[in-house]
Amino acid sequence: MNELYYTYYESPIGLLKIGATDNYIAELSFVDNKEQIVHGEPGISEVMHQCTEELIEFFAGRRKTFNIPVHQEGTEFQKKVWSELLEIPFGRTLSYLDLSKRLGDAKAIRAVASTNGKNKIAIIVPCHRVIGSDKSLVGYSGGLWRKKWLLQHEFRIHNGVQTLF
Repeated sequence: MNELYYTYYESPIGLLKIGATDNYIAELSFVDNKEQIVHGEPGISEVMHQCTEELIEFFAGRRKTFNIPVHQEGTEFQKKVWSELLEIPFGRTLSYLDLSKRLGDAKAIRAVASTNGKNKIAIIVPCHRVIGSDKSLVGYSGGLWRKKWLLQHEFRIHNGVQTLF
């Protein structure tokens, strides 16, 4: 794997750490304490700049899909799960069971849930769109409050509901 460079973006739901090479985003994670901040050579590549711009547009309600190239190391199964996450439309949700069925094995629900939790590229690879079969908000490494915020944000934009803030 190529060396990652890091930058940070202050989003409406907290500080985001962007890890990237010159060619793709490899990490987009929430920073909840200062120990998570990586200090090193500053520098923002074009792909990091594009990622930040696309995040700004997403949070402003002007972007529903991301064009930024992403890459995660993982098993073939994990890559299939992450690829399937990219197919969940903006403003929609899918249960872990339905995601398992899409991958061809309803019994793989626990493996799918585990892989979903290992996603290193939050928001862009929309693991927040996966919910429990009973429509409950379950499992989100960024915290359930962020998952709820993201889903409500997307629902408002998807359904044409505008807010003043």
